[in-house]
Amino acid sequence: MDTLGFIGLGVMGRPMASNLVRAGSPVVVWNRTAARCAPLAAAGATLARGPDEVFARAGVVFLMLADEAAIDAVVERGTPALASLVRGRTVVQMGTVSASYSRGLAAEITAAGGAYVEAPVSGSRGPAEAGELVAMLAGPGAAVERVRPLLAPMCAEVFVCGDVPSALLTKFSVNVFLIAMVTGLAEAFHFAEEHGVDPGRLERILDAGPMASTVSRAKSRKLARGDWDVQASIGDVLKNNRLITDAARGRGAASPLLDACRSLYAETLELGHASADMAAVIHAYRARARPEGTS
Repeated sequence: MDTLGFIGLGVMGRPMASNLVRAGSPVVVWNRTAARCAPLAAAGATLARGPDEVFARAGVVFLMLADEAAIDAVVERGTPALASLVRGRTVVQMGTVSASYSRGLAAEITAAGGAYVEAPVSGSRGPAEAGELVAMLAGPGAAVERVRPLLAPMCAEVFVCGDVPSALLTKFSVNVFLIAMVTGLAEAFHFAEEHGVDPGRLERILDAGPMASTVSRAKSRKLARGDWDVQASIGDVLKNNRLITDAARGRGAASPLLDACRSLYAETLELGHASADMAAVIHAYRARARPEGTS
């Protein structure tokens, strides 16, 4: 069985890598904050001294990193070292980055003799822990087919989308709905609390009705209880929102709902809730609330 590499053990990456280890795959891991590696080591993963060791030992390397700068640092983009790292390797980029960045990274890795697969996922910490993420794949056919079965411990469904960056653009489309839905749900709870409606009752009614979903039930529970334990953080959602609205502007597409959401998540972050769950966007509504007739 081929050794797999996994770099980036944050809120999503750690449970994803853990599922690979539990499935019996030989996995070598690295994370900038070394303490995050301890649970993986206890489960049987091999700890690397640095990203270069991960690439040296693994034929397929999964990247689940926070942003483009972190990816560039790991693959040493812009230096001759990139070629020595990725040559003969398949790099599976699972984070959410701009479509143009992914297209450029794919070109550089391919030119250096590696293969690049774009594999963003839909789902938050809960589905990541349960191995129930939904993956979207893009890249050369042979590389995609090599990667697809490797995702089984992490993902309940895998969809092949075409060439890079079609997987990311599909993920953005999914997130338009996600962000608009959760923000609307927060507005419903804010409206309810301003009018003295019992939040627990509202939660039960929404959960029982035709609009209920796995996401709405989880977020309604958080909003009713004031539970901001992170599944998808305000900071991450704001980053995703910016990527989507920037992509929309670049294409001339209208994005009025996401423009409004972007402002609300930015305000929530400024209020000090960057690491809270996205349901905490209700704090922006509360901060905006004013008695009728006042400025």
